[in-house]
Amino acid sequence: MAQMETILVTGGAGYIGSHTCVALVEAGYDVVVVDDLSNGSEHAVTEAAAIAGRSIAFHGVDVADADALDAVFAAHPIDGVIHFAGLKAVGESVTDPLRYFRVNLDTTLTLAETMGNHGVKRLVFSSSATVYSPAASVPLHEDGVIGPTNPYGDTKEMIERILTGAGHADPELAVALLRYFNPVGAHESGRIGEDPAGIPNNLMPFIMQVAVGKLAELSVYGDDYDTPDGTCIRDYIHVVDLARGHVAALRHLAETPGVHTWNLGTGRGTSVFEMVDAVQRAVGHPIPRRVVGRRAGDQPVSYADVSKAERDLGWRAERTIDNMCADHWHWQRTHPDGFPA
Repeated sequence: MAQMETILVTGGAGYIGSHTCVALVEAGYDVVVVDDLSNGSEHAVTEAAAIAGRSIAFHGVDVADADALDAVFAAHPIDGVIHFAGLKAVGESVTDPLRYFRVNLDTTLTLAETMGNHGVKRLVFSSSATVYSPAASVPLHEDGVIGPTNPYGDTKEMIERILTGAGHADPELAVALLRYFNPVGAHESGRIGEDPAGIPNNLMPFIMQVAVGKLAELSVYGDDYDTPDGTCIRDYIHVVDLARGHVAALRHLAETPGVHTWNLGTGRGTSVFEMVDAVQRAVGHPIPRRVVGRRAGDQPVSYADVSKAERDLGWRAERTIDNMCADHWHWQRTHPDGFPA
C-alpha cells in the first residue's frame, strides 16, 4: 500500500472482530472499531491493539444509529468496511426471531446507506454457512443450494441479497460475502479469545468450559449418525486463519469491484468425538461427556469446498485441529471467566 488505508470494523470488540483487527493492523491498515458492546468487550480492542503494537480507535456506537455512525465516518477517512455487527446465536434466533431480523437488517441497511453517503465502496460482510440448505451437496460449494433453516441464517441470506442488489445498482461497489464455517481457537498470545455469555451454544467453548471446571460435562447430541464414529462432522477453522481471510478478501476488492462470495473453512471435517480427543490432548486430562438425544436440525456432515477462496484470494487455512485446541485452551485457562467485566 502506497498510503495506509483506514478500515472500519463493525462489531470489532467481538470474538472474530477483535482477531481481524489484529490481522488488519499487522497487514498495514489503520483500524477504527464501532461496537455497542452488546456481545463484545472493549478489553478485546485494547488487547488487540497491544498485540498488534498500534492503537485502534474505538467508538461505543450502535451501528443502527444513523446519526452516531455518520459522525464516525465524518471523523475518520474510511476506505473500507468489515461488517461483523449483529446477533449470532441460532437457538436464540428461533425463540426471538423479530429481534434478529430487526437488529441484523437494521445495522446492515444503516451501514450501507452511511457508506454511500460518504463514498465508501468496499465492504466485507460476515456471512455464514448457515445460508446453505440441508439439501446442498457436501462439500458445500458457493453455488450450492441456499435454504437456511433458522431465523439467524435467514438474516444472513437476506443481507446477502440486499448487498447483491446494491452491487448491481452501483458498479463501483465492491462486496465480499464470506460464508464461514465453525470458528474456534484464540490468538496464540492468549490475550484475546472467545468470551460467550452464559452457557455456550457451540462445541469448542462448551468443551473448554468443561475442561476448566465451569461446566460438569459435555452433552454429545447423538452418536448414531451415518458417520465413522456416529457423531456429527463439522469444518472447524482457526479464528486467526479466518481473520487472515478477511484481509485477503479486502485486498482483492481493491482491484475487483462487484459482489463476490467465498467460503472460508479448512475443507476438512472433524467429528465431535475427534474434537473431544484433540481437546484432551491439549488440556492433558479427560473431558467428562455424556451422549444424549439428537438435537433438532443438526445435519450429519457439513464442511466447505474452499477451492474458490484458494484460487481467487491466494488464501488457505494453515492451522490444525491441535493448534486450534492448544490456542483455545491457552485463552481459556488464563481467562476462565473471560474478559474483565
